[in-house]
Amino acid sequence: MPRKPKRPCSYPGCPNLTDGRFCEKHQREENKRYEKYDRNPAASRRYGRVWKRVRDAYVKEHPFCEECFKKKILVPVEEVHHIKPLSEGGNHNKSNLISLCKSCHARIHAERGDRWNKK
Repeated sequence: MPRKPKRPCSYPGCPNLTDGRFCEKHQREENKRYEKYDRNPAASRRYGRVWKRVRDAYVKEHPFCEECFKKKILVPVEEVHHIKPLSEGGNHNKSNLISLCKSCHARIHAERGDRWNKK
């Protein structure tokens, strides 16, 4: 199947072509802007250095998406998900974590309704 043609970077005045919304340089800038201005400050407090260590240790033990693995499909892990969210009293214990690929992670949040403010 042919690939989609590249499109111009969405950053104003940038002539670079990209597969995503922004070129690599401007994607980093957009991520910094999001973290500083758009992301909820409470989320930044919950997901600090400790979370990164817990996540990395969990990924070493569970290197494949657990949902896909149940269907006998091996997909590398891309996200570590809290079964009970931290905002609802969950914690970083291994019993509350599950390793997922991006599509399974997005599906779980869409089913919960906590993305796109549809709660």
